[in-house]
Amino acid sequence: MSIYDRVSISDTIKFVGADDPELEIFESQYPTEGISYNSYVILDDKIAVMDTVDKRGTEAFFKNLKEVLGDKEPSYLVIQHMEPDHAANIGRLCDMYPGMQLVGTAAAGRMVGQFFDKDYSDRFMAVKENDTLSLGTHTLKFIMAPMVHWPEVMVTYESSEKVLFSADAFGTFGALENNEEWIADSSHYYFNIVGKYGVQVQALLKKAADLDIKCIAPLHGPVHKDDIPFVVSKYDTWSKYEPDRKGIFMPYASIHGNTKRAVLDFADKLEKAGETVVTMDLTEEDVSEAVEQAFLYDRMILAACTYDGELFPPMNDLLHHLKIKNFKNRKVGLIENGSWAPIAAKKMREYLDAMKEITVVEPAVTINSTVKPANEAAFNALYEAMK
Repeated sequence: MSIYDRVSISDTIKFVGADDPELEIFESQYPTEGISYNSYVILDDKIAVMDTVDKRGTEAFFKNLKEVLGDKEPSYLVIQHMEPDHAANIGRLCDMYPGMQLVGTAAAGRMVGQFFDKDYSDRFMAVKENDTLSLGTHTLKFIMAPMVHWPEVMVTYESSEKVLFSADAFGTFGALENNEEWIADSSHYYFNIVGKYGVQVQALLKKAADLDIKCIAPLHGPVHKDDIPFVVSKYDTWSKYEPDRKGIFMPYASIHGNTKRAVLDFADKLEKAGETVVTMDLTEEDVSEAVEQAFLYDRMILAACTYDGELFPPMNDLLHHLKIKNFKNRKVGLIENGSWAPIAAKKMREYLDAMKEITVVEPAVTINSTVKPANEAAFNALYEAMK
């Protein structure tokens, strides 16, 4: 399967984006095995380009655009999202096609002036909720989607072919050429990029429910056709902050290995009792992976050491990220380790108490350096509380 098979829409709606298999870190923080920057062209009496691409994809974008357009010129560039991974080539495209109008929200129009040296405001057409734009046989309907996940975002519904151009919604990490199942990359992407804005995603899903959608075309990753109900159901669950699956996620931050051994032994016991358990070493895995798992599972047990009278930094980092991503509606247990003055559980609870709808179960398990037989009762009690 070629990359174009994964983003193919129709004879009149063409993919002109760029696949970037070399990218290892997205937004300077999220590990990924590449990514795609999706742009589309709608061919009609009037031609519309749907967004541009990141500067890393400039050469491929203009090559693809030329192959699709030939000597034709686009009438419109629809700007759904001004983040540079989608908007970096707006200026160059404007200079190439002086007669092309820019279409987007008023907020997007203001942002164009922030990112580019030239003033394109005289070419900008601001649109509002449910405004339409006829291209000929194709008609675009604009739907506002503020904070999914920037304030200027809109999505666009093309009514003749029933395509929803969804901006960053329903996007995924991973290059198209990898040809992998999209769902794992999608959940990693959602919880780290969009996940904080569940209320806003719910608002967009309610608007989308009134549309007859045959294809979803996001700005990252494959287009969706046959799997649309599944895709939408996942976003509905995730944006309600409901767990995706039943099980216990156990991230741990261990300095010399004693906390790690305690967690792995406890996890083994839980698995033998019939629980699904996922453990993660926060000193080895990227924090974004832990954020994803925390949102996916219905329960979590945090295990960390005391360090300099504070919380060992890898666990502190995870809790910071969970707080700013609006983590909520979960049951959480605590395991702490300290050789003389354990304080990790207190520090973890301070973070959790600042989050919404978090139930911190008792007892917290306290280990003094290594697990001893005397700790067994506390571990058993923790498991009973987590059921």
